[in-house]
Amino acid sequence: MAAPTSKLDPIHQFELLPIIPQIGLTQSSLYMLAAVGLISLAAWAAMRSSSLVPGRLQSVVEMSYEFIANTVRQSAGDEGMRFFPLVFSLFTFVLVLNLLGMVPYGFTVTSHIIITFALAMIVMTTVVVYGFMRHGTHFLGLFVPSGVPGYIMPLVVLIEVISFLSRPISLSVRLFANMLAGHIALKIFAGFVASLLAAGFVGILSPLPLALAVALTALEFLVAFLQAYVFTILTCIYLNDAIHPGH
Repeated sequence: MAAPTSKLDPIHQFELLPIIPQIGLTQSSLYMLAAVGLISLAAWAAMRSSSLVPGRLQSVVEMSYEFIANTVRQSAGDEGMRFFPLVFSLFTFVLVLNLLGMVPYGFTVTSHIIITFALAMIVMTTVVVYGFMRHGTHFLGLFVPSGVPGYIMPLVVLIEVISFLSRPISLSVRLFANMLAGHIALKIFAGFVASLLAAGFVGILSPLPLALAVALTALEFLVAFLQAYVFTILTCIYLNDAIHPGH
């Protein structure tokens, strides 16, 4: 008997399923709550008995803190550290969501563009609000590069405005597309293994897609971290524009 379509369809894994329809709770909402809970629990467990000679969990938390702090300083300067809580929260949130999606039968929240777009809009709203609060109308100098001849300035300003407005799209699509594509590829190769094993003699070929699936799984763990880092460093670069809007 043929396998159910849901088991063969690589897109089915991204379907939202209601858990408590009355309050709109889906597995996506549940995974986001779980991510916040895991991050909070890890931070509390690491810091409740902090010592000069840190344990493993405390070392991981402190290394994560220093890693993101250095990223913020390098991208936005010391003044950018005022945004450290936001940047660190975004990094850990995206990273944990990506890793939870690697759990067998888990759900990849960041494979939904509405989630990644909402995170990107948090960043861009912060940039715009802080930019105008800090610099007033001088923030608009972000769209007027210095040293550009006056006769092409309107065109350059238009390009700068379009580039700025496209930032939340590129920021969200980059994360969404990478997570979506990776999990689709994993599902397809895992399906090849199951199909070959059920095909009798041809099953001797199953180790090939199995090896590829294992390699892709290792690659996806790397991608999970890299995409969280890319999201973070682009956030820092955009925040730097709010701090220093001049070109």
